[in-house]
Amino acid sequence: MPRLHLHMLSDSTGETLEMIAKAALAQFEGADVHRHFWPMVRSQQHLDRVLAEVAAHPGLVLFTLVNADIRQRLEERCRALGLPTVPALDAVTAVLEDMLGQQAKARPGRQHMMDEAYFQRVDAIHYTIAHDDGVAPEDWEEADIVLAGVSRTSKTPTSIYLANRGFKVANIPVVPESPPPPILYSLKRPFVVGLTTAPDRLIQVRRNRLLSLNQAPETAYVDQERVAKEVQYARRMFADNGWPVIDVTRRSIEETAAAVINLYNESRQESAAEGK
Repeated sequence: MPRLHLHMLSDSTGETLEMIAKAALAQFEGADVHRHFWPMVRSQQHLDRVLAEVAAHPGLVLFTLVNADIRQRLEERCRALGLPTVPALDAVTAVLEDMLGQQAKARPGRQHMMDEAYFQRVDAIHYTIAHDDGVAPEDWEEADIVLAGVSRTSKTPTSIYLANRGFKVANIPVVPESPPPPILYSLKRPFVVGLTTAPDRLIQVRRNRLLSLNQAPETAYVDQERVAKEVQYARRMFADNGWPVIDVTRRSIEETAAAVINLYNESRQESAAEGK
């Protein structure tokens, strides 16, 4: 299989391009793709330096550039080189312009907004890491989202993924022998979500975890009856408190996080409609 050189040019950080490229390339197993990442391309001089590299390693050019002159020069040079170019956001922007009845603001990267979002993400990540696995319950009220679940229901990786989307997340282990502190049941601001999974799948994940730590794989931690009761205890807790529940048995971290965000947004919309 031939190698493909994928050039990604952005007038900002290029985060959007990276996500688009990652999602598209996931559809091609075993593809030999060498990615060239060119962020903050905002001048003709910078573009010319990039184009020299593009000419040296010809391939597909994916870009998000709003400056008309820079875009035109890129497209002309790539046509001369016989290389395809894809303006990643043009189709979506054009439809939005039509439906919203206004023209998009051609601001490279909308930098102020991106800076704001960046610092929000950093703050969210710091909070989430500091409130992993039931730590610092006195600060849980500051969270946007609280995830509760028994051990190995992907609470921590889901929390980190959500934090990278700008949500402050606390996650809390549900252990029958050691119930969460009472403050969990009186939270006002955070949106609480219960994570659960099939007992058989949970046992498999826990056993693999023990093996990876070179520990005996046959303990109470993976006992069939105990695990079933553990999951039942958690489900009863979620039901008693009216918390929405997500079954993570067949979900990836990304899918679980997307489901959490959907529930969170629906809850906020309902609260806004009720004037809360």
